[in-house]
Amino acid sequence: MPLDSFPEGFRALVIGASGGIGAALVDALRSDPRCASVIALSRSSEPALDLTDPASIEQAATRVAGQGPFHLIVNAAGVLHGADFMPEKRLADLNQAQLLATFQINTFGPAMLLRHFSGLLDRQRGVLAMLSAKVGSIGDNRLGGWYSYRASKAALNMLLKTASIEVRRSQPNAVLLALHPGTVNSRLSQPFRGAEIGRPANDAAQDLLRVIDGLGPEASGGFYAYSGDELPW
Repeated sequence: MPLDSFPEGFRALVIGASGGIGAALVDALRSDPRCASVIALSRSSEPALDLTDPASIEQAATRVAGQGPFHLIVNAAGVLHGADFMPEKRLADLNQAQLLATFQINTFGPAMLLRHFSGLLDRQRGVLAMLSAKVGSIGDNRLGGWYSYRASKAALNMLLKTASIEVRRSQPNAVLLALHPGTVNSRLSQPFRGAEIGRPANDAAQDLLRVIDGLGPEASGGFYAYSGDELPW
């Protein structure tokens, strides 16, 4: 699927490129003949980028700046569960270590990405997209539970919305987006029937790129599903 809103020879950068959706985004972009370069960053890349290490985020931005400006930057990293925890079902399950670990990956690290990478966007057509989640919508929360994950994504949405207002003043063509990829068969969704109810990561990547391709500066600061529908905060 050609990304017609981007110029011939556009440059892309994917953060969280070792995850299911991140790797699929890298593959999709590298298969686009109009995309001149794709930089894939992760904890194991060179340069390495670790969302729990602010210094690595700043250093990675500095290292890749010379290969920009970038027309598309996507952060596909996120955490829902870990070796030591699963999403909380009740208030009684809440603990500070899990809250901190979840916010570190889903909120604090992406906040530093906004700080250090938004200035690397192309001035004519530049999109910075963060993978969020529909369960981070406060208005759409009907089931409860999943405290850390919901709250970390809601906070991410606020950070991105706030950043979009500031960035618009100096980069009026910049587009900052929070995107919901849907349920994807990946490590993140595996314990939650992901293989049964999720769709392939390649399909999700194509859906996300289609949504990105159709949105301009007027959409900056918005929260969109992979279908293209705008989601409530």
